[in-house]
Amino acid sequence: MAGKTVADVISFPVQRGIVATMEIILEVLWQIFGELLLQVAAEMLVELGIRSLTETLHRPQNPIYATIGYILWGAFAGAVSLLIFPSSAITDPKLRWINLVVTPALVGAMMVMVGKARSKKGQDLIRLDRFGYAFVFAFVMSLVRFVWAH
Repeated sequence: MAGKTVADVISFPVQRGIVATMEIILEVLWQIFGELLLQVAAEMLVELGIRSLTETLHRPQNPIYATIGYILWGAFAGAVSLLIFPSSAITDPKLRWINLVVTPALVGAMMVMVGKARSKKGQDLIRLDRFGYAFVFAFVMSLVRFVWAH
């Protein structure tokens, strides 16, 4: 049945015409609704992305949006860093795997210390001053570099 449609297999000419017409109609409907679904999905992702990015800049009420925002910011920072430093300073594959976890943990710990210093000065803290958010941001940035840096 390679290269043949359902209409080619059916022996009655009238039925072949009906099946061929139905195939055309279904193909057109699939293209229209498939495109519609693609557009709706893209719009929803853009809306989520914009909301998440703005949640990281304001005092967010929803930690899920803030986390998604820091994931997006981390991916963006990783991509920009690749433009500036396209190759990794670490060449050993085992060390690159270790770096993928250790560096974000260290960055998270450093941001906690920055947050404590800001708190002592009476400055407002942002979510990035907490370990979890700083780790997520740094991990995604490291992941982008891990995957695409030479």
